[in-house]
Amino acid sequence: KVKPQLEEKEGKTFDVFTAVEFKTQVVAGTNFFIKVHVGNDEFVHLRVFRSLPHENKPLSLHSYQSSKTKHDELAFF
Repeated sequence: KVKPQLEEKEGKTFDVFTAVEFKTQVVAGTNFFIKVHVGNDEFVHLRVFRSLPHENKPLSLHSYQSSKTKHDELAFF
């Protein structure tokens, strides 16, 4: 659900978009920190926000970090 949001922000499309690791952080909703393989040796770290169920809002890409590698630690940001 957040792939099109990232593609719009980056101005390109990703043929590969596979989550390989994630962490969660409970706030007034949930932050998901997700390491995504986007092809070759390239990875992107995403921060995706899921609001509380009663708010009935879609997942949103809050921020991201590009130019990551497979071995970069997935950390809260």
